[in-house]
Amino acid sequence: MDRLTTLMERFQLSVHPAPLPQANLVVLGALGAPSCLMFFPRGELRISAEREVLLSVRVDWGAGQNPLVAALPQQVHFDLTCNSETRDLVQVMLAESSARRCGAQSVVNRLGEVLMVRLLRGQIEQGATEPGLLAGLADPRLSRAIVAVHDHPGRLWSSGDLAAEAGLSLSRFSELFTAEVGETPMGYLRRWRLTLAHQDLTRGDRVEAVARRYAYGSPEGFTRAFRKAYGVAPVSLRASG
Repeated sequence: MDRLTTLMERFQLSVHPAPLPQANLVVLGALGAPSCLMFFPRGELRISAEREVLLSVRVDWGAGQNPLVAALPQQVHFDLTCNSETRDLVQVMLAESSARRCGAQSVVNRLGEVLMVRLLRGQIEQGATEPGLLAGLADPRLSRAIVAVHDHPGRLWSSGDLAAEAGLSLSRFSELFTAEVGETPMGYLRRWRLTLAHQDLTRGDRVEAVARRYAYGSPEGFTRAFRKAYGVAPVSLRASG
């Protein structure tokens, strides 16, 4: 089961070098040797003056709509001294960035995407102390249901269906999901569908088609749900897009 691929495909990930004031991910170290990564999903960069910044980049992944990024803590720390493969990846990024050979920008961008995947894997494996998507994905039972929702948002899911995906009784599933994710299974499903619908409408898709795609019984019902979530009618978003 892949907990990241759908999120990678639905929210475009961009990683590019940036000056420190515009960066939200930095590689820190001493004497040119990388020792850790620090990622600030909300862009509030806080680094002590004695730390040497070897590389600073800007990560954009979903413009505030990606639920995984929204679930990350204010500051994500990744220790490179305990992960030789990721440290080697960072070393290549540093070499490409400093040498400025032809194609270096593209290499840094692509390796930056790989770096983000490794960082996010680490966060999922580590789990979370606060309710949210990260905590849900860290639970092997809940993650099966969450990935099913991510991969098949247009299916006519019931809470019982999702409990079966998780291998739990309905009551235990609902209790555990709400405690770990911070909302009910049906609440998360609705929010995920509307997030995808927002993307599709911005791209220019028709309201009727989007309503059908995400299992709404009618365009009118979809319009009411969308207006409640975003404060605007879906047809106006499609027109502006």
